[in-house]
Amino acid sequence: MTIQILGSGCAKCNQLEKETKAAVAELGLPIAIEKITDFNRIGDMGVMVTPAIAIDNVVKFAGKVLTKDRIKQLIQEGK
Repeated sequence: MTIQILGSGCAKCNQLEKETKAAVAELGLPIAIEKITDFNRIGDMGVMVTPAIAIDNVVKFAGKVLTKDRIKQLIQEGK
C-alpha cells in the first residue's frame, strides 16, 4: 500500500503528512508514504484543492487536514 500526500508544501500539507506518518506508525503496517508537490500530477489525479490524500492512487479526501484517527480509518478501509 502507498499513501500519497498531495500539496504544495504549505503548512496544511505538512500537517497532513505529519498526521499520516503518525497514523502509519501506530498501525505498524508496511505502508510507503509519497509526497506529491507537482501540480501537473496533482491535477492528473483530479484534485483541485489541497491538501489531499490518496491511497494507491485513489484520492480519498481533499481540502482539509484529516486527523490521525480518520487517516487510520481510511487505511483500514483500503486494506
